[in-house]
Amino acid sequence: MSFENLNLIEPILEAIKTEGYTTPTPIQKQAIPLVLAKKDLLGCAQTGTGKTAAFAIPIIQLLTEDKTPQQGKRIIRSLILTPTRELAIQIGESFANYGRNTNLRYKVIFGGVSQFSQVESLRAGIDVLVATPGRLLDLMNQRHVDISKIQLFVLDEADRMLDMGFVHDVKRVISKLPAKRQSLFFSATMPPEIVKLADTILVNPSKVEVTPVSSTANTINQVVYFVDKENKKNLLIDLLKDKKIERVLVFTRTKHGADKVAKDLTKNGIQSQAIHGNKSQNARQNALNNFKSKLTRVLVATDIAARGIDIDELTHVINYELPNIPESYVHRIGRTGRAGASGIAIAFCDAEEKEYLRDIQKLIGKQVPVIDNHAYPLMNHTVVKAVKQPRPPRNHSQNRNGNGQKSGGGNANSGANPNSNKSKKKKWFGGKRKHTTVVTS
Repeated sequence: MSFENLNLIEPILEAIKTEGYTTPTPIQKQAIPLVLAKKDLLGCAQTGTGKTAAFAIPIIQLLTEDKTPQQGKRIIRSLILTPTRELAIQIGESFANYGRNTNLRYKVIFGGVSQFSQVESLRAGIDVLVATPGRLLDLMNQRHVDISKIQLFVLDEADRMLDMGFVHDVKRVISKLPAKRQSLFFSATMPPEIVKLADTILVNPSKVEVTPVSSTANTINQVVYFVDKENKKNLLIDLLKDKKIERVLVFTRTKHGADKVAKDLTKNGIQSQAIHGNKSQNARQNALNNFKSKLTRVLVATDIAARGIDIDELTHVINYELPNIPESYVHRIGRTGRAGASGIAIAFCDAEEKEYLRDIQKLIGKQVPVIDNHAYPLMNHTVVKAVKQPRPPRNHSQNRNGNGQKSGGGNANSGANPNSNKSKKKKWFGGKRKHTTVVTS
């Protein structure tokens, strides 16, 4: 299938061709027709699947085809709410690229910078607003933003919104939206609280699910080095002596850790920069631009800051510290091996991180090959063998009490068929609303 088969208007097709794209990704192929049909959409998709274009392209078309006469300045007709500044900027760039042959106006607003230029653009009138929750609410309270006429609303990276503590801000924004609107909801994972939030936003949504979070691309070659915590720096420097590693994204769990790794690498003659939430917007954007243009060889990032990073032809990702949330590992290494390209994901695992590795291997259903041939081996690196099946729900006897100890309470179903959990498993959506499902291959 090509983009021509999606009933897109000529100005958009020309813009897509200019960008060098010919074939839609699975989520684009499924989502674009549904959005053009003006259906609410619930999408489960990781970053790197072409998700932004899946909603930006049809929104541009719907707004362009809307011939409703407007009096006075332009009103905001579409709002895209996203958790991070980097992601907001990238979404804004996508709207500008795909809508270059239309007369629509776009603006991206986020905190950490002066609001002056943002307010000036809003006063001039725009069609599409891309925003982070904090700055949006701030400007709404100052009466610089009116979202009462929104036709299309997009909540992007919903799970990250919850991780960052934005859920109450999101609900406040939603309460100001008109009841009659088309809503699109995207999340990389679907825990119960996300499903509950989606159910309050969407009406009879269609579902698109692409690349479940528990899977990693076959094009990514994963390996793990067992190493003492104090030797991770030396191992990283050794690996970066390989000049074939032109650019590498390195992940740490904390902001302080990101700064320390970048500083250590720079001291050893390896051009590096850190990117995280404590950096100013200008510093973050500068670091990202330097990495994209290959002026910086190593970009050290935390999970939240890296969520909006989309680098073409990134060959290497290194987990300097393993994440304590196994899904984050999938997101991290998904920065490489995109669009069918190959990639290499290297993980460092110290003695305290063995449990994290075990959980990661259970999630992805495979064991990550171990590289023992290096100068700083961890002597004892036994890890519980990976289990290919997903972890079953805990029964009552496995629940822990408030002291962190396993409770000894009996389970009335302890003698039941172990497969009976399948019949009790909740459906993907939950809630009482009616849903239309699109099956992915």
